[in-house]
This record gives sequence, structure tokens and C-alpha cells, in this order.
Amino acid sequence: MSSSRDRVEDTYESQNDQRLDELHSKIRTLRGVTTDIHDDVERQNLMLDDTGDRFNSFGASLAQTTRRAGQAFGIGEGAGGLKTWRIVIFIVGFFISFWLVRRIFSLWHSDSTV
Repeated sequence: MSSSRDRVEDTYESQNDQRLDELHSKIRTLRGVTTDIHDDVERQNLMLDDTGDRFNSFGASLAQTTRRAGQAFGIGEGAGGLKTWRIVIFIVGFFISFWLVRRIFSLWHSDSTV
């Protein structure tokens, strides 16, 4: 009986060892997946930080360009140059001039083809 009991205990012991090895294998796999996820998150965080820095740099450049344009056209704080209505007149005049030149060119072009 003792021999049978020892065999059953050895069987249980070997099954426990086998399951423990399987559990260790699963833990190693999970650890590897966790490490891969961590590395990927770190890479994405670095990429997002770089993107944020680029947007901040672009925003600063855009603000500086806007400030310079405001100074050039006399728009904004403490500006004593051109007024807004003058800029509107210049833009409307530009479009009217463009339309006239285009109209004259189309008339001239249609006469030369006849």
C-alpha cells in the first residue's frame, strides 16, 4: 500500500512540476508581452512629445509672423500705419484690377485668333 501511495504521490508531484513549468512559461510570455507594450508606449510618448514640440514651434513662428505682418500693415497694438479700411480698399482694388486685366487679355486673345 505504501508503494502504491508513493507512486500516486510521485505522479501528483510530476503533474505539479509539469503544471508549474507551464505556469512559468506563461508568466515569461506575459512578461515579454508587457515589456513589448511598455517599450511601444515609451516610443509613442516620445513621438507625441516631439509632435507637441513641433506644434509649439509652429505656433510661435505663426505668432511672430502675425506680429510682423501687423507691424508691416499698421494693424494691432500701437500701430499708426495703414488702417483696416485701407487694406480692404487695396484688396478690392486688386481684384478689380485683376478682373480688368483678365477681361482685356481675353478680348485681345479672341481678336488675335480670328
